[in-house]
Amino acid sequence: MAPPQGQMRPGRQLAVLGFIFVVLYLLVFFSGGASGGWKDRLEPRLGLDLIGGTRLTLEATNTVDGKPPTAENLEEARQIIESRVNAYGVAEAEVVTEGNRNIVISLPGENRDLTDVGSAAELRFRKVLKATDGSGAAAAPAPSPSASAAPSGSAKPSGSASPKPSGSASPKPSASAKVTASPSAGGQGGMAPAPSASATPTPSAPASAAPSPSASAAPVPQSIEQQRKAVEQKVGAAAWAAASGLQAPADPAQAAAFKPFGTLSPQEIAVLPVEMQFNVPTITCAQLDKRPAGSINDPKQKAVACESGAKYLLDVAKVEGTDVKNASAQLDQTSAWVVSLTFKGDGQEKWTALTREAFNNEGQACDQTALGQDGKCRVAVVLDNEIVSSPEIQGVLTGDSQITGSFDNKSANALASQLRYGALPVTFEPQESQNVTATLGDSHLRAGLLAAGIGMLLVIIYSFFYYRLLGSVIFLSLVLSALLVFGALVVLGRSIGFTLTLAGIAGMIVSLGVAADSFVIYFERLKDEIREGRSPRSAVPRAWIRARRTIISANAITLMSAVVLYIVSVGAVKGFAFALGLATVLDLVVVFLFRHPIMTMFARTRAFLSPRVSGLGRALPARSAEPGTARNPRVKEA
Repeated sequence: MAPPQGQMRPGRQLAVLGFIFVVLYLLVFFSGGASGGWKDRLEPRLGLDLIGGTRLTLEATNTVDGKPPTAENLEEARQIIESRVNAYGVAEAEVVTEGNRNIVISLPGENRDLTDVGSAAELRFRKVLKATDGSGAAAAPAPSPSASAAPSGSAKPSGSASPKPSGSASPKPSASAKVTASPSAGGQGGMAPAPSASATPTPSAPASAAPSPSASAAPVPQSIEQQRKAVEQKVGAAAWAAASGLQAPADPAQAAAFKPFGTLSPQEIAVLPVEMQFNVPTITCAQLDKRPAGSINDPKQKAVACESGAKYLLDVAKVEGTDVKNASAQLDQTSAWVVSLTFKGDGQEKWTALTREAFNNEGQACDQTALGQDGKCRVAVVLDNEIVSSPEIQGVLTGDSQITGSFDNKSANALASQLRYGALPVTFEPQESQNVTATLGDSHLRAGLLAAGIGMLLVIIYSFFYYRLLGSVIFLSLVLSALLVFGALVVLGRSIGFTLTLAGIAGMIVSLGVAADSFVIYFERLKDEIREGRSPRSAVPRAWIRARRTIISANAITLMSAVVLYIVSVGAVKGFAFALGLATVLDLVVVFLFRHPIMTMFARTRAFLSPRVSGLGRALPARSAEPGTARNPRVKEA
């Protein structure tokens, strides 16, 4: 006799489920990112609300029309905000885009005010007035930046002669007839050109030739002055007096007198006068590069910034990012990658005036240490606190310009992206800010696990009370589902960065109710089949066929709700939706590969035929009470 419709070989389904478990937990213990002991490898990635930290959601708006920014603009904004967050020096900081206008910043284990990282990017064009060593080395014969770290470039309007590549062993590549700048060895486009070693005097020699910076002459806010006094107390009166008296970079041999400045934090360095930041040899580029965002954003003040280990004293900003119309990476007539710059109407006038000053070195403002290969001033392109390019100016630019050098596609596009971001009409508004202490996060984790445990325990108690033997099926199904979900959380945390949050735990608790519904549907359908006169063995596959459609429909609706919620929501609600959807999908896996196969095996046991043991209630007594012979004529086997 052919097996009833829906009959299966349960061993196959259970074998498939076992194979899934083996593969999943092999990934848990041995996949990429698995490290430490066995216990460490079993730890999922926890969200800030469970381990403590800071989370900030920024909403981006196009300032021109109020609409969401383009995907390209949003990604460029994300990259620059990520560089600002990394300046905090926090490990594992995460900056991601969410939807078409949100950027989410997460700092695990740290409680900080992140509102300043969403401020508009500050792109400035500043003349390089002086250059000195920024490595902090105590014994250096000449503090000029090495030629290999920062080759020079040149400038001229686009459309002029094509660049001539350098083929010599000179410290600087030969200049071209266009605005050219070679990328540094670090791989970023358009890094700083350095003066040749033979042309660079010691830092103290040219001090009197260059004008002294005037940043300290400007009014100092009271808060800054108070912070300076705190720094003065920290470094000591002797070191502060020595630093205040410097008119040029100190001789490296005298570095011991300024040793206390090497212990200052980037935040403390940012409040020092510009002359002090530049002249004190123990203030290094490592400290300057990590200053908080906006430390040199005042265009009317001189500034100090670094590039490839060289420390530059920069003039006031006479061209800003808002003057840039567009920047793009292109191939020129010689098939070399260049970055094309176009300016707005008044921006072009400012750019022309700036290049005229640099080309003629008006007032001898640029010191010998800051001149390029051909003896012309350089203009540094500064984004926030970082110099992204500093080509030598070789002509008065009255039209569109090009930055040329040894670019490839990647480095040219990187520089163009940085230049464009300074001109992006995008503003950010904080939408959601969350600070959680580590103690509170631990309390949240314990409470979430306790809630999940109580929820599962209540379902199991009810199932054993109402379904008895069938309650063991529910219990084993929930345990298997929990193991699948846990393994998936660990693997997803390593592969796609998914973090389990308190909202995610809530989503999994809700999924327990969905799983319980599928049990009720299946078991009640089984009772109906037995009441209709079928034997328990034949009722199991038939009940499965009829209940399967309802179970799939119910889970599909839950899954669609989770998907929609994930798409339209932000923040913690997104984690709830993802966890609910994940638990629902894995519950379906357990339903098909464990619940029905194990029920088929139970149907073949004697205990399944006992109303007191099986939990089928009055269905079996009602069937056995029918008059008849040893084989009940009403029983339908097929």
